[in-house]
Amino acid sequence: MKKNILCLFLAVIGGVIYAQNELTVYAIKGPSGVALIQLFEKPPVVPGFNIKVEALAQADQMAARIIAGEIKIGVLPSNTAAKIAASGKAIQVAAVTGNGMLSLLSTDLTVKSIKDLKDKTLSVAGQGAVPEFVFRKILANNKVDAKSVQMDFSLAYPEIAASLIAGRIKTALLPEPFASMAREGNKEIRQIGDIQNEWRKAVKQANYPMTVIVVNSDFAKQNPLVVKSILSAIKDSVAWVIANPVEAGNLVEKHSLGLKAAVVAASVPKSNYVYAAAPAARKSLDALYRIFLEFEPSSIGGKLPDDSFYLELP
Repeated sequence: MKKNILCLFLAVIGGVIYAQNELTVYAIKGPSGVALIQLFEKPPVVPGFNIKVEALAQADQMAARIIAGEIKIGVLPSNTAAKIAASGKAIQVAAVTGNGMLSLLSTDLTVKSIKDLKDKTLSVAGQGAVPEFVFRKILANNKVDAKSVQMDFSLAYPEIAASLIAGRIKTALLPEPFASMAREGNKEIRQIGDIQNEWRKAVKQANYPMTVIVVNSDFAKQNPLVVKSILSAIKDSVAWVIANPVEAGNLVEKHSLGLKAAVVAASVPKSNYVYAAAPAARKSLDALYRIFLEFEPSSIGGKLPDDSFYLELP
């Protein structure tokens, strides 16, 4: 009898410890989740923790749950991370996993360069997000008044791609894989210039970080080895995706991240997935954040993130 009671007691205690050490790494369905796909197949093994990986449908869901303190480590657009930190929430950028992958696409034969966008309508998803302000800076550098370009934010990326293919819209700014989807669906769609090169000319930075891994600051301080292990797994996943686009596509479809295997396989070589730890990525992030401050300071909380925003693990 005593032995049975002891076993029950140990089982209960073990269950409590197990529950306390549950940890979920959150990705976002779509292109930003592709970089983490290996974690869905093989979650990191960390002593003392039961790690799961889940994908949320949208970035605003991720942001809301990070603000509420429910998420300890996840993926965010780079400007959203800065805005949350500026509001006083204890989060830090740990790494960049997605650099610029935007394409300017058009079926309008009169649009041959960025300067030809004057008095045209340009579809851009996500008002106040990275694509808008990257492009505003590029327009300014090409001496095109942004007010002369009618930016339409009414459609989401998949809808923009579908509308380009069907001819309902003529010109759009799209990230991968949606740019590849559009061009594959309609051979009359042309790429106008090189947005990444235009950014380099405008800002003198190699690229603009679109997607970052963020961590709860308190969690990182209390569990540096756990965070290191997860970041190492993310780094390995990014390298694997770049080297194995077909297999990555298969896993993305298997784990229901909202993209077809063939689309992922075709777009990975153009998608600019990277792994850049926060200290190495800071210069490019600062350059991007300065553009947000130039055009709309409130979009990143009104100030440039300070040193504490960038995670440096011991």
